[in-house]
Amino acid sequence: MSRRLEHLRGHRRLAVLATALAATLAALLPAAPVAAETMRPGWTGTWATAQHASYDPGTSEVTVRIPVRVSAGGSSVRIRLTNDFTTEPVTIGHATVGRRGGGSAVVKPYEVRFGGKDEVTIAAGEQAVSDAVRISVPARSDLVVSLYFPGRLTHISQHWMGLQTVYWTPDGGGDHASDAAGDAFTRTDSTFPFLTGVDVRGGNAAGSVVALGDSITDGASSTSNANRRWPDYLAERLSACTSAAGVLNEGISGNRITAGVDGNPSALDRLERDVLSQPGARTVVLFEGVNDLSWGGATGDQLIDGMKEIVRRAHARGLRVIGATVVPYRGWGDWWTEAKEADRQKVNTFVREGGVFDDYADFDKAVRDPGDPTRYAAAFDSGDHLHPNDTGMKAFADAVDLTTLGAARDCPSARVRLTPYRPVLQAGGDGTEITSTVTNSGTRAVTQVGTRLDLPDGWSAEPAGSARIRSLAPGASATVTWTVTPAADAVWGTHEIGVRTSFRQDGRARRDSDSVDATVTPAPSEVRAPYLTTATTTEEAQFAQNGGQFAIWAGGQDLSGWKDEKAAVYLADAAPPSGTVTARVVGQTGSGPSAKAGVAVANDLTAPAAGGYAVLTMSAQFGLEFLTDSDGDGRLDTWAGGGSSYHPAWLKLVRDGTAYTAYASSDGAAWQQVATATVPSASGTGDAGLVASAVNLNHPGQITTALFDSFSTDE
Repeated sequence: MSRRLEHLRGHRRLAVLATALAATLAALLPAAPVAAETMRPGWTGTWATAQHASYDPGTSEVTVRIPVRVSAGGSSVRIRLTNDFTTEPVTIGHATVGRRGGGSAVVKPYEVRFGGKDEVTIAAGEQAVSDAVRISVPARSDLVVSLYFPGRLTHISQHWMGLQTVYWTPDGGGDHASDAAGDAFTRTDSTFPFLTGVDVRGGNAAGSVVALGDSITDGASSTSNANRRWPDYLAERLSACTSAAGVLNEGISGNRITAGVDGNPSALDRLERDVLSQPGARTVVLFEGVNDLSWGGATGDQLIDGMKEIVRRAHARGLRVIGATVVPYRGWGDWWTEAKEADRQKVNTFVREGGVFDDYADFDKAVRDPGDPTRYAAAFDSGDHLHPNDTGMKAFADAVDLTTLGAARDCPSARVRLTPYRPVLQAGGDGTEITSTVTNSGTRAVTQVGTRLDLPDGWSAEPAGSARIRSLAPGASATVTWTVTPAADAVWGTHEIGVRTSFRQDGRARRDSDSVDATVTPAPSEVRAPYLTTATTTEEAQFAQNGGQFAIWAGGQDLSGWKDEKAAVYLADAAPPSGTVTARVVGQTGSGPSAKAGVAVANDLTAPAAGGYAVLTMSAQFGLEFLTDSDGDGRLDTWAGGGSSYHPAWLKLVRDGTAYTAYASSDGAAWQQVATATVPSASGTGDAGLVASAVNLNHPGQITTALFDSFSTDE
């Protein structure tokens, strides 16, 4: 045997030995962490939701269209479907995915296959992952997933609080997954059926961040169809990094760490499914505990033990864990007590100082009232004293230090924010002060910092001082106070005010932005012809008009019975013998629960005793009130209505001779009939107008403000 041959055989023996040794070690070592996927080109979660319940839809041959806002972008996409919480298989006969074109329309639906097949059947409790679809997916863009269900759909596995309109064809509608137009999708709801994840690859994402939480993470009380949950705001921040990250929302309303129930497993029980198995997961932000401590019956020590177990299991799989402090909840029902508050403080001390988490986000500090730390600050409170409004959601996202996530690189270190969070400006006023604050959260100075406001057309803003500074040191902030004046004809209501800052970070140009919803309120002014005004209140009434918008400031003890105290903007001789009077009440503030605003008709609104008097209003708290005069004495002596109050409210009176029928609607499309009444004294063409009353009999001196943005009469 030659020396060379022996040498080669020696190498082969070593190779075989090395292979055997590697196989032995692989069997003994724990499975590689999911986070390791991001070390090579692979899939990264860009959108997710936690399925947790099911129901029988009672429908057949239907297609559903599910819009989702992705976080990270890529050049290919795949979808993940689940049939959890069910006892029967489900078949998807056809699936597509495409960029959203608005509403239920899709720019170009791409075919989705499963193992090369159009159809997939998912057994009860199982999942299915699609093949890759080549489609460019920009970060923070909207995709639409369409699923067709052949035959009888016996059940739907769902995430029920989607806060997103989901579109369905009617029963028997058939396969419309490949439609670009959305005309076939005539039914809607707001739950996510079967879809549990969307993944991308080929982009710049360096892994994903999983938000494990309860109803706050799920987005409760944030604006629907606006992507204003705190994980959405976090995704927006991360999208500005050179290497971004996906953000996966795994919140379930009512979720707890220490216990679960049917249809809502505990955070510990769902950790593998919703966090550890997510493609490309690098980090989990754990934001739970308020349900455990408030109504769940857990002690602070029990909650801490549960948090430790989550951290231990996540660390074993190579994930970082960021702990979020438990938010204040005093005033939320009757759940708060001094003892529970002590437990909350104990848990938060553990999150901040326990040394178990890789880092923490102080959500408690971000939204608490400095004057009473057991409560939300008013600017962040949705009104139920537990769930934040959109501004509070943004405050949570701002409280996360992006450098601690380990899932994005080279992020902008300077941030700009506007305050107050909900400024109020008066039409025709002298201007309102709004402050922009730029903060450098990085470790090195940023330079050439400039700030500017983005305003609606016709608005103006004057800064007090310079809006540019040369350098901003680490940890430092710079503020500019602007006097903002709306246009003279600015529409009353909500307007977005934006701010942008530009700066240089490590020699590169970077940017950040923010926005707030500003409210423009009316100031008393003239009402222009052909509109007239009248009032029967002790307090002097005031009025305003802005194009088709109207405002009424009024006192008044009531409209019905022995009193008829109101203020009105009206059109003389505008109510035909057969026709319709319609208006939209945008809102009513500043008075008692029985305060009313709506539409009125009469033969003469300045003299109701002349007959034909009828009024349809929405009260501040007690729902609809349809009032009529049955005997022609000018007093509203019949009543119908009730229900819940809502604003904006469309109100409609339909007259046919002496018969009046009242209708109401929340959207101006679907109308609810309130009642029909006969007003014998109605004759000829009458007056029609907008009315408001404070009902201040039990609230003396109070003045109501009622806003209307639509008023019309039609034969």
